[in-house]
Amino acid sequence: MESECETREENNNNNNGFCVFSDDELKDLSGVKRVGGDCVEVTCGCTSHRYGDAVGRLRVFSNGCLQISCECTPGCNEDNMTPSAFEKHSGRETARKWKNNIWVIVNGEKVPLFKTVLLKYYNKVSKAASNNVRGCHRDEFIRCTECNKQRRFRQRTKEECRLHHDALADSNWKCSDHPYDKITCENEEERASRRVYRGCTRSPTCKGCTTCVCFGCNVCRFSDCTCQTCTDFTWNAKAE
Repeated sequence: MESECETREENNNNNNGFCVFSDDELKDLSGVKRVGGDCVEVTCGCTSHRYGDAVGRLRVFSNGCLQISCECTPGCNEDNMTPSAFEKHSGRETARKWKNNIWVIVNGEKVPLFKTVLLKYYNKVSKAASNNVRGCHRDEFIRCTECNKQRRFRQRTKEECRLHHDALADSNWKCSDHPYDKITCENEEERASRRVYRGCTRSPTCKGCTTCVCFGCNVCRFSDCTCQTCTDFTWNAKAE
């Protein structure tokens, strides 16, 4: 099954002709690497008084998604972490303030993330989410672990978003678990020509844009869910 950021990364790689940050915006940052036109990667870190610096690679997407791959030790396998998860992993004593605690190198100095241009897309999407102005959530697909067929999940309401959210978290999800279409692995998979229609209100065949790809809002995040994604959203919303 694809995670949300993996889906976004695929969409970003298909987005030609767009530059997520200008060269001038990035010129003073250390370890900059462009990953396609819609993502940039930089060196980052978080300092613990007990364990010292945990260094990683921060990936910033134009749709607001932030991912960190940890490089604290040669054998560390932590990858695609949220900033909050990386902050906890580093052993930082005053956790839940990742915008302050995670730093990047600017002109040779450690600078808190919130003081840089790197959060401009995250802040834009977070503000929209807090104001509950999300236009739509596009349909998503989950692959059956038994037959490998992809099944559509509509996300027009909060209830439908929760069904997709819970199914995505189920590592053993199968066709017979589909919540509103009673199907089995014997049913035909939706045609590829049909799967391109995902419900975006801007463009019927959109591959993912800021209109239909949601970074997190009150419709698709749940305060009673204990997963890392929902927990981070709830705490960040409180901190705004």
